[in-house]
Amino acid sequence: MTASQDNRPELYEEVKLYNNAREREKYDNMADLYAVINTLQQLEKAYIRDCVTPKEYTGACSKLLVQFKAAFRQVKGDEFPTVDAFVRKFRLDCPAALERIKEDRPITIKDDKGNTSRCIADIVSLFITIMDKLRLDIRAMDDLHPELRDLVDTMNRTYGSVLTRALALIRNA
Repeated sequence: MTASQDNRPELYEEVKLYNNAREREKYDNMADLYAVINTLQQLEKAYIRDCVTPKEYTGACSKLLVQFKAAFRQVKGDEFPTVDAFVRKFRLDCPAALERIKEDRPITIKDDKGNTSRCIADIVSLFITIMDKLRLDIRAMDDLHPELRDLVDTMNRTYGSVLTRALALIRNA
């Protein structure tokens, strides 16, 4: 620092981004959305570089996509009608994250649009297996977790009306 900057105390004053609680909440929500998008971009890079396993990637990516939806709902409005508007405004360079957001699924989860009958059969089978274990008083997490995880993964692979139809089948099982 130069001597002229040392004599200017106004340079050390705190700058407030907000004037009231509502504005503070707005900036907090934008910060959350920024962090989720940036984290998703870094996760995509890590997966491409094989720094995370497909299993870790799928879990983390699915969680980040859910967090993105919740965070974007808080920010969405006239100023940011789309995620692209948010990215442009804050000059984020995150093409991989935007691709993941648009596809709304991790890259490791196949788009099983042509194989919906198989997905529905898997969902019903896993649900029945879990229900049978519960009826047999098998309550240990180690025994239930693999099937529950598979059930959630299979349900995540199905979209829109397919998911609705699968849930209807499960309810009738």
